[in-house]
Amino acid sequence: MSAATIEGNDGAGPFEVTHRLVLSIAIPMTLGFLTTPLLGLTDTAVAGRLGSADALAGLAVGAVIFDLLLGSFNFLRASTTGLVAQAYGRGDRREEQAVCWRSLTIALCAGLIIALLSPLLLSAGLFLMAPSPAVAEVTSTYFMIRVLSAPMALANYTLLGFVLGRGQGMTGLLLQAIINGINIVLSIGLGLGLGWGIAGIAWGTFAGETVGLLAGFLIVVSRFDRAHRPTRVEIFARERMRALFSLNRDIMIRTFVLIGSFAIMTRIGSSMGPLVLAANAVLMNLFLVAGYYLDGLANAAEQLVGRAFGAGFRPAFDRAVKLTVIWSFGLGAATTVLLLLFGTDVIALLTTTESVRVEAAKYLPWAALTAISGALAFQMDGVFIGATWSSAMRNMMLAAFVGYIAALALFVPLLGNHGLWLALNLFLVFRGIFFALRLPALADRQFSGAGRS
Repeated sequence: MSAATIEGNDGAGPFEVTHRLVLSIAIPMTLGFLTTPLLGLTDTAVAGRLGSADALAGLAVGAVIFDLLLGSFNFLRASTTGLVAQAYGRGDRREEQAVCWRSLTIALCAGLIIALLSPLLLSAGLFLMAPSPAVAEVTSTYFMIRVLSAPMALANYTLLGFVLGRGQGMTGLLLQAIINGINIVLSIGLGLGLGWGIAGIAWGTFAGETVGLLAGFLIVVSRFDRAHRPTRVEIFARERMRALFSLNRDIMIRTFVLIGSFAIMTRIGSSMGPLVLAANAVLMNLFLVAGYYLDGLANAAEQLVGRAFGAGFRPAFDRAVKLTVIWSFGLGAATTVLLLLFGTDVIALLTTTESVRVEAAKYLPWAALTAISGALAFQMDGVFIGATWSSAMRNMMLAAFVGYIAALALFVPLLGNHGLWLALNLFLVFRGIFFALRLPALADRQFSGAGRS
C-alpha cells in the first residue's frame, strides 16, 4: 500500500501511516501553533517595554485568567478533531459537517455567556490570583476589552478542530497565521506605536479573533459540499448531542485541571513577590514555545488515530502511535538544547528590566527541560483525543494532578521557585506515564476482532 496524503482524498478505509504522512500534518500545525507563543512573546515584550513591572505582571495575571476561561473550552477544538477524524475514516461526509455545526452552536452560545458574565468573571479571577492593586488595575483594563472576543475565539476553536480532523494542516496553518498575525501587528502598533499600552494589546486580540472567524467561514464553511449537507434534525439529534456533551464534559474537566495547574503555579509565584511573578511570566512563554512545537505532533496523532478508529484498522493505529512518539521525543530534545543555548537571549528580548532578566535566568534550565518532560504527555493527549477515550483521559489527568499537588507541597517549601518549576516538570512526566500505561488495554478492547491484516 502506498503512502497516502490526507488533503484532497476520500480518506475512508485502511491506510498506511508513514513519516511523511505524520509530518504533513505536524509541520504545518507546528508552524501555525508557533504563532501563538510568538504572540505571547510579542505581548510580553510590548508590556515589558512599558517600563513597569506592574504592567508585565498585570498582563501575566490577565493571560492566566483567560487561559482558565477560554482554555477550559478547548474541548471544542479537541472533540471536533476526534469526531471529524473518525467520520473521515468511515467516509461519512454528512457527519463531518454535522459535528462542525454542533460545535459551532455550542461555541457561539458559550462565548456570549462569557462576555455577558465578564464583570463577575473578572472579580472571581482577581480574587483567585490576589494581585496587588496596581497589578489588578492593569489586569482589569486588559480583561474587559479582550473578553469581547470570546464568541469569536471559541468559534475559531471549532473551525480549527474541523480542519485538523480532516488532516488539512495547511488550512489550519493559514487560519492560525491570520488570527495571530493580525494580533501581533496590532499589539505592537496599538500598544507601542499609538501608546495605548495594555489596552492596545487587548484590542489587537479582539481584531485577530474577529478577522480569523470571518476568514474561517470563507475558507472552510462556505466550501462545504452541499450534496452532503446534514439536515437540522441530523445536526441536533438528541443522541448525537448527548454523546457530544458527554465527550466535551470529560475533555473540559481534563483541560480545566491542566489550565488550573498553571494558574496554581502563577498564584504561588505571585506570593513570592512581583519580581518572581514577572520572571515566571517570561519563562512560561518559553514553556509555551516548547508546548506548541509538540502540539503539532499531538495533532498528527489525533487525526491519524481518529482516522484509524473510523476505518477500524489497527495497523494504522499502532504505527501512528509509534511514529508520533519518536518524533515527539526527538523534537522535545532538540527544543531543550535550543532553549539552553539561546534562552537568555530570548529573555533579554522580552523585558528591558534588568532585575527580571537576572531572575528569569536563574530558572531557565527548568523551563527548557519541559520540552523533554512533556514530550510523552503531549503525544498521549493526541492519541486519547483522536480515540475519544475521554473518561480515561479525564481520570489520568486527575491522577497526575494529585501527584503535582504533592510535588508542590513537598518541593516549594524546600526549594522555593526552583521547587515550583520542578513540580511542573513532574506533572508533565506523570501525565505521559499514566496515559501510556492505560493505552494497551484500551486499544485491545477497541480493535478486538477488527482491523487486523
